[in-house]
Amino acid sequence: MPKFMLPYGETTMEVAAPSSGYQGTFLPVRDDVEADSLTLIHQALEQPFGSKPLSELVTVGQKVVIVISDLTRPCPSDVMLPPVLAQLNTAGIVDADITIVVALGLHRKMSAAELQEAVGEEIYRRITVLNHDIDDVITIGTTKRGTLVQVFRPVVEADVRICLGNVEFHYFAGFSGGAKAIIPGIASATTVNANHAHMIKDSAVAASLTGNPVREDLEEGVAMVGVEFILNVVVSETHQIMAAAAGDVTLAHRQLCQYLTQSGMVIMPEKVDIAIVSAGGNPKDINLYQAQKALDNIANVIRPGGIMILLARCEEGFGSSAFEQWLTSGKSCDQLLADIQQEFILGGHKAAAIAMVAKSIGIYLVSDHGFGESQLVGLELYHDHKQALADAFATVADNPQYAVFPLGASTLPAVRHKEENADGTNSS
Repeated sequence: MPKFMLPYGETTMEVAAPSSGYQGTFLPVRDDVEADSLTLIHQALEQPFGSKPLSELVTVGQKVVIVISDLTRPCPSDVMLPPVLAQLNTAGIVDADITIVVALGLHRKMSAAELQEAVGEEIYRRITVLNHDIDDVITIGTTKRGTLVQVFRPVVEADVRICLGNVEFHYFAGFSGGAKAIIPGIASATTVNANHAHMIKDSAVAASLTGNPVREDLEEGVAMVGVEFILNVVVSETHQIMAAAAGDVTLAHRQLCQYLTQSGMVIMPEKVDIAIVSAGGNPKDINLYQAQKALDNIANVIRPGGIMILLARCEEGFGSSAFEQWLTSGKSCDQLLADIQQEFILGGHKAAAIAMVAKSIGIYLVSDHGFGESQLVGLELYHDHKQALADAFATVADNPQYAVFPLGASTLPAVRHKEENADGTNSS
C-alpha cells in the first residue's frame, strides 16, 4: 500500500492509499537552482526588464512606498526588502522617506508582531510599516470595464511606487504578482468587488493573461496609478526563491509567468477518478479561503462523478465572514451560482467557485477545524483522513484510478493525450 507524506499546516500528514489504480504523484518541476536567494534577487535588480535600475529611477528627497504581501502569501518579503532598501539608500533616499505598505486586499489587518515578522526586526525598527486601509483611498478614475479605481492614499501620494510579490497560478486572474499588488492589494472594497466580478466569465482562468478580463481590468486600473518598479519571485514549497525578475510592472511579471508555466504545469495522460490533494501546507492552507485555490487547480483532471480529497488544516477557519455566510447558507450549489450571477459579493465568489466544482465531482475536505460543525455547501467535512479515503474509494466505481498532488495550490495539471503535440494539436 503506497504511503504519501503530504504538507498539512506546519507539519505533514501520512496518507496510505490502495496499490491498484495509482497513476502517479504530480509535482511542479523543480530544477536545481545554483544561485542562492539573495544572488537571484541581486541579479534581477541589476538586470531589470524594461526599466532602468532602481537606483537610477529615484532622486534625493522623493517619497517612496514599497508594497509587500500579507501573511496569506508565501512571499519572502524579509529577504527581498534589504537589497531594495540598499539600492534606495545608495541613491540618496533616506529611511524617513520610505514607507512599507502591506497589501491586505480585503483580508484582516496584521498585528504588530506579524508586521515585524514579515519585514524583519531590523527593517521594522528603521522603516514605517503600515497595514493598507480600505477606507482611506483616493479615486483615480474608471476603467473601460467600469471599475472605479480607488487606491490607498499613502501609495497614491508617493512619488515612487515599488511592488514586491510572488508569482503563482491564480484561478481567475491567471497569475498572482505584478500589478495585483495594487489591485486588489491596496484598493478599496468597491474596486476589488468590481474587478473580481469578472471572474464569472469563461476567459477568467488560471494561467491565462491575454483576454482574461480580470487581469486586463486590474492592469488598466494600475496603469492609472503608476508603478515605477517591481521585484517578483517564484518560490518553492520550502520558500526557497527559484526565480526572480525586476523592472517594469508588466514585462518583469511576464517573465515569471512564463517560468511558472514551464515549471508548474504538469501533463497527465488521462483524467482520474480520485485526486488526493494537499493545498501545500501553511500559508496555502491557513484558512479555507486560501485552500480553495488548490481545489480549483486540480478539479479539471477529475472525471465527472469522481472525488477530490482535499487536505487543508485551516487553522484560521473560513478566512472570510462573507465566505462563511455563503458556504453555511444551506443553499444548493445551483442557488449559490445564481446568487453570484445576480450580484457579485467578494467572499461569496469563493463559495460559488466551490459550488461550480461540486456540481461535477464530490469534494471531501479533511481539516482539523470544525467549522462550527456546519453543513458546508459543496463540501463534505472529515476530521479523519483515513475515513475520507475509505469513503471515496468505496463510492467511486470498481478499481478507481487515482493520483496524488502534494502541492495543489502550486500545480496546474492538464490532460494531454499521447497523440497531441505540446500546443494541444493532434499529430498527423
